[in-house]
Amino acid sequence: MFEIRPSVIQGCYEIQPRVFNDERGRFVKIFHSDEFERNNFATNFVEEYYSVSNRGVLRGLHFQVPPKEHKKVVYCVQGEVFDVVLDLRQGSPTYGMAEAFTLGADKGNYVYIAEGLAHGFCAVSDTAVLVYKVTSTYSPQHDSGVLWSSVDVDWPVKNPLVSTRDTLFPGLSEFVSPFIYPSCT
Repeated sequence: MFEIRPSVIQGCYEIQPRVFNDERGRFVKIFHSDEFERNNFATNFVEEYYSVSNRGVLRGLHFQVPPKEHKKVVYCVQGEVFDVVLDLRQGSPTYGMAEAFTLGADKGNYVYIAEGLAHGFCAVSDTAVLVYKVTSTYSPQHDSGVLWSSVDVDWPVKNPLVSTRDTLFPGLSEFVSPFIYPSCT
């Protein structure tokens, strides 16, 4: 039903569902609880939301700290994004490592992200709509991030449009992680 590709970061997977295209358009099944359970993925999503971004907008790198950390599924239903996951789990063999994915409505692919991993993206199409499913509700006092430009990522734009909030996050080298590996997977 799904092709699951593990990334170099444990707990992060690119998932390619079957995409059905015909003269009417496209049909993609993103979530199937039995399939997620078979792969030890979370199925208890409690919140879902989406963002609309113009070309060159960069959002992230975001996460929630304990006790409100969450697993996350992200997918693009319009346009295309350059999606990045960063490992913030102390003791992880990939701590501080980021991996990038191209998520697009045409591909229908998505990323499953474990607790202790930061997430961000840059819109590379004129408009991109990204959907997020998370296992804990939004908690402003637990919401945090790492400065996007402090991570070894070859972002697709030189001068992205970034929120003031995202520019004020600490750099990776200054960040003190509350996440411990492997308990966050």
